[in-house]
Amino acid sequence: MNSAYNQTRRRLYSTSYSHLTASKQALIPTKGVYPAGFRAGGVHCGVKKNGNKDVALIISDRPCSGAAVFTTNAFKAAPVLVSQATLAENSNALFGVVTNSGCANAVTGQQGLENAKRMRNTVDELVNHKRATLVMSTGVIGQQLPIEKIEAGIRDAYTKLSDQHNDGWMKCAEAFMTTDTFPKLRSGQFELDGKTVTMAGVSKGAGMIHPNMATLLGFMVTDAYVEPSLLKKALKYATDRSFNSISIDGDMSTNDTIACLANGASGAKIDSEGPAYEKFRDQLTAFAIDLAQLVVRDGEGATKFVTIHVKGAKSFEDAKQAASHISTSMLTKTALYGQDANWGRICASLGHSGVPVDAGKVSVNFVPVDGSEPLKLMITGEPEVVDEARASEILKAEDLIIEVDLNLGQSETKFWTCDLSHEYVTINGDYRS
Repeated sequence: MNSAYNQTRRRLYSTSYSHLTASKQALIPTKGVYPAGFRAGGVHCGVKKNGNKDVALIISDRPCSGAAVFTTNAFKAAPVLVSQATLAENSNALFGVVTNSGCANAVTGQQGLENAKRMRNTVDELVNHKRATLVMSTGVIGQQLPIEKIEAGIRDAYTKLSDQHNDGWMKCAEAFMTTDTFPKLRSGQFELDGKTVTMAGVSKGAGMIHPNMATLLGFMVTDAYVEPSLLKKALKYATDRSFNSISIDGDMSTNDTIACLANGASGAKIDSEGPAYEKFRDQLTAFAIDLAQLVVRDGEGATKFVTIHVKGAKSFEDAKQAASHISTSMLTKTALYGQDANWGRICASLGHSGVPVDAGKVSVNFVPVDGSEPLKLMITGEPEVVDEARASEILKAEDLIIEVDLNLGQSETKFWTCDLSHEYVTINGDYRS
């Protein structure tokens, strides 16, 4: 098909980012600081037809504690099942994560399971430890992996591992990409009990994004040591407030996995709950939020990054359920794309979200991110006279906050979503070509 869309499609898979908007280019890090003891890399092995990187590898030089959250989709992909089994047997002596893009290895039967195990076993052989590797795959569902190519790619990636930004971590992030338009990589440091702790992570995703336990693919690694049960608890807390608080299209993948490895190379150690654990948990949460927001900013066809801020709920769960429901309203998302201040669609979605609502207490506002005065749309059930010119001005911006106050309690949450454009249909109507 020789069309303008094909030109766009090639750009989507390109690792030259000059065609991106300035705001997207600014999201791609040019340097980073990375956890001690970890090396990363990414290579092309032949899964993708266009020659872009399709095998990502991250390896620790010492054993790690590990944890992960996975999709609750009934059609769990083979790598999800294999990684779940690996963690059940070994959560305190993991050495790596291997990922392929271009083929999801989902709904692939017994052969798919064997191929996922072969990916794990290839890395295990290289690090000389059994059941020491988590496996992820992303791409088209229902196709078998070209496993011989992937095994060769894993071995190639292992010889090229690096602890440097460009030669290691950026290549790893690029190998995660499918319809992503830019690599999603973050790193940073914080102090913990007198030790400098470093954290790094990669996420991927641009479509088929809606959370339930996890959404998309991603990993975070740190040179602190965190006891496995505490790491699992911290990751669940962080995921609920980050990767489980985003939506692009309301569709949950078969492959969703978010993993975390902690190798202790910094000397910081968390083996009980207390202030140190809480600080680590909160840092992990902030880090995960940053990675999750990158996914929404790269939503397929998206032109807006929208924060749904629900407050005044009776519980965190109620606030989250309401925000999630609003974020997947097709009518709300298309109104945002059309820059139409049709706030009645927000109320309609809230009203059938399943969350207790007193219509006479609800307030809805558009909050500009530039710090200017919020635009009041409805206050305690009464509609405001909306300045349509002001509303149009706010909706022209790339970023927007929609504030919904239930006025029923003290709990709140934030959920991140995007608009729904013609381009989303174009991309997904021809995904396999």
